[in-house]
Amino acid sequence: MEKEVEKIIATNGANNTNFLEVHEALTMKQAIDEAKRCLHCKIPQCRKGCPIENDIPSFTSALAMGNIGQAMSIINERSNLPAICGRVCPHEKQCQGSCVLAKKGQAIQIGKLEEFIADFDTDMELIRERLPQKTRGRIAVIGSGPAGLTVAGDLARQGFNVTIFESQEEAGGVLMYGIPEYRLPKSIVRKEIEKIVALGVDVRLNTTVGKNGVTIDSLFAEGFDAIFIGTGTSVPQNMNSTPGSQLRGVNQSTYLLHQVNVFNEGLTTRDKVPVDPGDRVAVIGGGNVAMDAARTAIRLGADVKVLYRRTLEEMPAIKSEYEEAVAEGVEFWWNTSCVEFIGGENGRLKALRLHTSEGERIEPFNRVFLAIGSRPANRIVSTTEGIEVDEKGYVKTVERPFGMTTRRGVFAGGDVVHRPQTVVLAMKAAKEVAAGIAQYVDAVKLLQICS
Repeated sequence: MEKEVEKIIATNGANNTNFLEVHEALTMKQAIDEAKRCLHCKIPQCRKGCPIENDIPSFTSALAMGNIGQAMSIINERSNLPAICGRVCPHEKQCQGSCVLAKKGQAIQIGKLEEFIADFDTDMELIRERLPQKTRGRIAVIGSGPAGLTVAGDLARQGFNVTIFESQEEAGGVLMYGIPEYRLPKSIVRKEIEKIVALGVDVRLNTTVGKNGVTIDSLFAEGFDAIFIGTGTSVPQNMNSTPGSQLRGVNQSTYLLHQVNVFNEGLTTRDKVPVDPGDRVAVIGGGNVAMDAARTAIRLGADVKVLYRRTLEEMPAIKSEYEEAVAEGVEFWWNTSCVEFIGGENGRLKALRLHTSEGERIEPFNRVFLAIGSRPANRIVSTTEGIEVDEKGYVKTVERPFGMTTRRGVFAGGDVVHRPQTVVLAMKAAKEVAAGIAQYVDAVKLLQICS
């Protein structure tokens, strides 16, 4: 890993070559040799550690025998996004961290194996599974992030006719616009989405539900049997109560990540990216979004400090992300809060007044990116009657059928219900909701037949 980081630092500057994927993929021999190390435990803790209960021992065993197609089929039973999960899941906290060999520091590289199998399947265009006819019902999925894609894939495999409604010009949600290229190449996201489309899923882009006459009611009128809301948490939390928060140079981390991603895709110009070489950048927050923003700013040639109000031990970011950020040159200031944004000429940010365990001090910064959380937008709820939310705008759901909101036939899952979490946790919730949708639609159709 150190050599990979050195390469990045050596080429640091304002060009998108810095955003090449950091970690090299396994070769076939490396993957098979790694799979052979699996002990095939009688009670596999790795599977218990996986939020979606991927059958890790079985796909590892298939790979060890060279049966990559079989390994892919096993993964497909639980995951619609294996090439993505293999790259961005916090494996050290989940499957890999639960491996019995982890105690000796020799855990099976489960994420790398999943990534290898999924990439091989895509590159070799292996034969796809046979699918049932789409006669079981029509489902509308709002949002094409991890939750929406999971629901779409699961239900399409079960014989439902699924249509995804996406407000952006390209599907993928946070996978496409919120995770840096060096962690998740956009070509990988597109290939995973192509596989879901190949299941018979239709995708309507540039279509915002809750705007221009497209509403929950209009979708039901169009003939959909059930609707899934998987719009995530698109409204970032701000620091409006902090003096100077409206100064030029104070932005959201999600804005930086979005602009860099579209720049790397050639969809905007370099001047639209809000970081220049030599900028002194502060990232406020301690989660994975803060790590992404800090490591992105470093790649753009900035001097980057992460300000976190608690300690390293309390920081919610994945440990490996923190360690790689440090290796790349990001500096961390612990027990540090910003109490004032100080302006200079033309209403631009000049410095921050910081409160630390040692008192207050002023530090010069010309860019700040906030990564202190997010909440759901109310666009769909405000244009629909009968969907209840809590005091923070998160959608309320019930246990039976799992994931249904207070509006009959409307379901929700992922971050819009459970607060911002990881990709795989959003997928876990979405799989449970997909099962609830199937039960609901089957029950409604049975009642219609009986009546």
